[in-house]
Amino acid sequence: MAYVLSQLNQTGLPPLLQGIECYEQWTEKLSDIRKTWLEYIGELPSRVPVRLHVHAQSKESGYTRLHVEYDTVFGDTIPAYLLVPDEELHPPGEWGYPAVMALHPTIDSGKDDIALSTGRENRMYAIELVNRGYVVLVPDALTAGERIYPGKGAFQSEPFYEQHTAWSTVAKNLTDHMQGIDVLCSLDIVNPRAIGAIGHSFGAYNSYFLAGMDMRIKAVVSSCGFSPFTGDPYPEHWTYRNYPYTHIPKILADLQRDQIPFEFHEIVALMAPTPFFSYAGQNDHIFPHWKSIGEGILELSKLYSWLGKEDHFKSFISAGGHDFPEEIRKLSYLFLDHWLKKDQ
Repeated sequence: MAYVLSQLNQTGLPPLLQGIECYEQWTEKLSDIRKTWLEYIGELPSRVPVRLHVHAQSKESGYTRLHVEYDTVFGDTIPAYLLVPDEELHPPGEWGYPAVMALHPTIDSGKDDIALSTGRENRMYAIELVNRGYVVLVPDALTAGERIYPGKGAFQSEPFYEQHTAWSTVAKNLTDHMQGIDVLCSLDIVNPRAIGAIGHSFGAYNSYFLAGMDMRIKAVVSSCGFSPFTGDPYPEHWTYRNYPYTHIPKILADLQRDQIPFEFHEIVALMAPTPFFSYAGQNDHIFPHWKSIGEGILELSKLYSWLGKEDHFKSFISAGGHDFPEEIRKLSYLFLDHWLKKDQ
């Protein structure tokens, strides 16, 4: 069903459990949400067999960083860093190391921002996680880092849409990140039952998009990445915009009719009851509609409680900006430890 956006701006987000009296009704609603989501972002094509090539490796303090590349659909390849802890400092568990897909925010340098010591303050979560004993895969998203189109700037997605007129960058990233999970599962050192996802901003919503489509993700951390249409002063940023990156082209026609086909707390709900840690800042200049964000988080909290998994859900809202502050990162790492290191 479509929602009238101006009406939601007056009344608030649609309740997730409205009219739901039993689990069977909830699964039917989830099926409808998933169908609508895929109608708008495009289908997820069959993935290709794992082929991992190591270009280089360097020994860092406490871990090894490998510069790798692996295949994905339609003849594309994904450059990434694979961070592996020193066994002397962090012996693997009986089933191997827990692992994390670490997804970068909107930044020209892509994976470098979170996996190199030259990254920005409060963004180097890939390094911090490998130093806690995780194998960490850090891919470049399409249009960033080593995947910027020739002759284009970072996050210019026009060449993608020239090649894939009926698809979306959201579905492309989803497919690529699922391919990354395939890579992690192929490694003897990784426990395939203990894989999580973490990201800030662009990397945050790509993390819960991934968990909603791939049940191999067992825990998610989202920093400043949950952003409902409701209350957003600029909902068009999910479609065509002045900035040259387009997420979901098909949304534009709905917005022009004052409609939306789904709300984003419904998209997060696709991953429930997978453990979910969410952080938002009230002074976030990119996602400033913190009241609507808080309302959506409350709806998700109610859902997790209704599913009998209240302990699987943690959320924090501070007076901070569009950031991933140290104290929140530490809490999120404890959350990942709880859910991903249980088999060790």
